[in-house]
Order: sequence, then structure tokens, then C-alpha cells
Amino acid sequence: MPGYEQSQRYYVLLAGFFSQLLCLGVARFAYTPLLPLMQQQSGLDDATGGYLAAVNYLGYMAGALLAANLSNLRRKDTLYRLGLLLAVISTLGMALTDNIWLWALWRFVAGLSSAGSMLIASGLIMHWLLSHGQRPELGIHFAGLGLGIALSALLVELMLQLQLDWRAQWQALALFGVLLAIPAWHWLPRPVNVSIAMQHRAVDTPSTKRFYYLLLASYFCAGYGYVISATFIVTIVERTPGLSGSGNLSFVVLGLAAAPAVLLWDFIARKTGYLKAIALALLAQMLAILLPLWFSSLTVVLLSAAIFGATFIGVVSLVLTMVGRLYPSKPAKLMGKMTLAYCSAQVFAPALTGYLAEVSGYYTVGLYLAAGFVGLGALLIAVLIITDQTAQQLDAVKTAG
Repeated sequence: MPGYEQSQRYYVLLAGFFSQLLCLGVARFAYTPLLPLMQQQSGLDDATGGYLAAVNYLGYMAGALLAANLSNLRRKDTLYRLGLLLAVISTLGMALTDNIWLWALWRFVAGLSSAGSMLIASGLIMHWLLSHGQRPELGIHFAGLGLGIALSALLVELMLQLQLDWRAQWQALALFGVLLAIPAWHWLPRPVNVSIAMQHRAVDTPSTKRFYYLLLASYFCAGYGYVISATFIVTIVERTPGLSGSGNLSFVVLGLAAAPAVLLWDFIARKTGYLKAIALALLAQMLAILLPLWFSSLTVVLLSAAIFGATFIGVVSLVLTMVGRLYPSKPAKLMGKMTLAYCSAQVFAPALTGYLAEVSGYYTVGLYLAAGFVGLGALLIAVLIITDQTAQQLDAVKTAG
């Protein structure tokens, strides 16, 4: 029944989409637009704000480690659904205390839940698509990340207009999260065993160790650059002379630019190959980080946010889709290993940047460091493109098949 399976495909992808809205947009990224308000009303300082962000990424890293070492599909499905519940609980938990250690606990739990949506859900969806003869594309799924970022900023801005304090905002976000969890839970089918035909189709294409380690290093650099803007962009904009009140707008622009960008980068990769597309995205992301340091106008800041949103999601979707195609028999395992590299940088980068901002009073040094890491990541991809045989073969076939 091809028509039925095509219709079911969209429900499966939309389940992932709503899980991204919940676990990333609400549980994880609402912290960014809420950070200035929490600093104003609860006395949270820059350094502690950075440490809490680091704990969140530590939770994400723990989830990635779990995903990388888990093979049983039914257990993955159970953890995916547990992640939906944890996303709602951790969001509500932020409202019920002002204790730093309990906040850290809930940020860690939110990080765990976001790994379930980003990695375990991606693997489950990829498995369903391949086992039902559907195109292994995750564009709709990853679009939820960008829209989730924009949604969280819009909701926070709306609640600011309603003069809700930080506690009431976390409570309202938790209630909204319950609504998002319903389609995320019901529209992703329970996994079944892989058929014999599927086992024959899922032929892995092992890469060289050199390719693997250079790609890991590049993705680590991308993670460092990503986390600084993703965590502090609202606070940075709010502190820029003449731009107070525009922080949430920049986060909305970032998210809205990220949502359709997955499809754009898929198109670019079909023309250039995965690795050249990744290198291009990293170079553009480096420019996006540097622009606010050179120009302080609202137009430039919003342009920077748009470029950053469009490029960070491009890097993530291209890398995860590429490794999923290289290892279709166990996509979530290699996705998890790549994400360990990506989020290991995210554990110490916010803490370091928050400390530097606390000492200097500015985020300038942290942004230059972030741009430098992203530039290094692009350089490593360039080395791969030029010198590695696996990379050359990968780019030769581009995204066909």
C-alpha cells in the first residue's frame, strides 16, 4: 500500500518534528531567552548562567553516550518516550525552585531529554524510513529544531508582554510542552524487527580511521562555535548599546532561519557533495559569529542571527545524515558518537565563556574563540576533501542513492 506508507511517512517525520519542538525548543532552548529575565529577577550571574548551560550540555552528552552504545530498538523506543516525559518534568522543575543545585539537576535532565529527540528519535525515524522503502531524509524532523528555537523566543516575548515573572513562564512552557508531547508520542510507531530484505539493503560503507577522526575533530570545533551563540545570543544583544529589548527578536530570527535551511543544505549537498557543503556552512557560521563584533547595528545583528541559524542546523543535519547513510544498519550508534564530539565542546565552552564575561564584563573574547574554533573545523574538512580517499569517494557520489 504505497499511498498509505507515504502518508504514514509524514506522520513519522512529524512525530520527530514535535519531539524537537518539545525537547529542544522548550526544555533545552527556552533557557536562552529566559536567561536575562532570570538574571534580573533571581540574581543569577554570568558565570553561574554559563555553568548551568554547561550542565545542560553535559546531560546531552550523557544521552549521546547512551545512544552510541544502545542497539535494541525497543529499548531506544522506550527511552525516546521517557525523554518526552523528562522534557516536561524538567521544564516544570525549573519553576519550582531557585536553588542553583536543583536548577543544575533540571538542566541536566533537560539535556538528557534533548538527546532522546535529537539522536534516538533520528535513528528510529531513519530505521522506519529504510525498512519501509522510503527516502532516508530527515528534513522535516530537523526543521523542528529551528522552529523550536523561534517558538521558545516568541513564547517568552509574549509572556514578557503579559508581565509574567520567570517562574510563571517556566510553568506556562511546561503546560505547552504537554500539548507537544501528544503527537510526538502517538505518531511514531513502535519499532518492529528488521526484515531480511532490510538487512540486505542496509550495507555499511566503512570509512578510514583518518576520515573518522578528522570528521570527529571538525564536529567538535563546530560544537564549540555553536554553543556560544545558542546560549548567550540574547544576553549579548541585550547588552549591546542601543539594542536593549532586541535579544528575543534575534533568537526568533535565528530559529526561523534554521527551520527551512535543512532543505537548502540538502540541495547544496546534492550539487557539491556533503563535505564541501559542510565546509561552506562552517565558513558562513564563522562569519555570523564575527559580524556582531565588527558592527553593532540591529540590521547586522539580525543578519548574523539568520546566517548562524541557517548554518549551524546545516552542519548538524548534513553530518548526521551523512553518517546515517554511511552506516544504515546502525545509524543512531554513529550519530551518537559524532554527537559526543559535538557536545563535549559544549560542556566546557559555556562555562569558560561565562567566566570570561564575568571577569571582563564583555563576551568579546568568548566570541573570537568560538569563531576561531569554527574556522579550524572548516580547515579540517578542507584537509579531508583534499587528502582523504574516503572523503573523495563520498563527495564523488554526492547525495545520490
